[in-house]
Amino acid sequence: MAFDIREALNTISDVVQNRPAPLREFDQIYMKVGDLVIQSEFIARKFDGLDVIFIGDGDSTSLSIMHLNQKGIFTYAPRHILVLDFDERIINSINHFAYNNDLAQKIEAKLYNVCEPLPASLLQASDAFYTNPPWGASNEGKSVKAFVKRGIEAIKHKGLGAVVIADNESIEWTGRVLFRTQEMLIESGFIISEMIPGLHKYHLDDAPELTSCCMLARDAAEKPRVLKSEPLPTDEIANFYGRNSPLSVRFVKDCSGLNIGKAHDGSYEIIPLE
Repeated sequence: MAFDIREALNTISDVVQNRPAPLREFDQIYMKVGDLVIQSEFIARKFDGLDVIFIGDGDSTSLSIMHLNQKGIFTYAPRHILVLDFDERIINSINHFAYNNDLAQKIEAKLYNVCEPLPASLLQASDAFYTNPPWGASNEGKSVKAFVKRGIEAIKHKGLGAVVIADNESIEWTGRVLFRTQEMLIESGFIISEMIPGLHKYHLDDAPELTSCCMLARDAAEKPRVLKSEPLPTDEIANFYGRNSPLSVRFVKDCSGLNIGKAHDGSYEIIPLE
């Protein structure tokens, strides 16, 4: 890993400014900027030259990777990235930024909710998947497994996966969720090929000590799996975003207008001089 960290931080600030404000009720928690740079470099290097699908991307890791590569900070990056997210604000912010920065051929974003089957055109179509899902503190990791399940459905035989998941030895539930996620991947024919523990910190007022790891998995199944994508069962959407907060919203609609990266008119009031 050799790149100019100051240039990287200045470049990634364009992406950070472009992101919509996180919605805490949907467990959208943004990674701190320095950690976002490190994470983007790691994924850019591991998924260099691949077609990658992101199952959700509030952090804008996808856009960070491609923008840093476009500006020459990274000499490696995926060939193409498709982002799926249920938040139209995130979809519009990615597509708008990509269009304005000559990235539209390399990255695109589409509306999708993990409770619904993956579109047939996306089944086993990508080389790798990436996800940073709701961390499952109140549902024993079912929300994490839902996002990972869609990632597995989306990649080809012998494909790769990257999962960002809570990881802190002093917080007991993170170990349980991490274990269940690794168990699911192994049962699905994957090998946990690499893991960087406690790598990221977050803008999280009620748990500033909470960190996450990045876990890489490789499909080691002998034969291609036969997949059929189905809706999530009812018992898997309870407490999806936290205790007593089920998955009950299909999409978040973007009502911010066209001034992406600028304050929304409704968020401030102009008081004229007397």
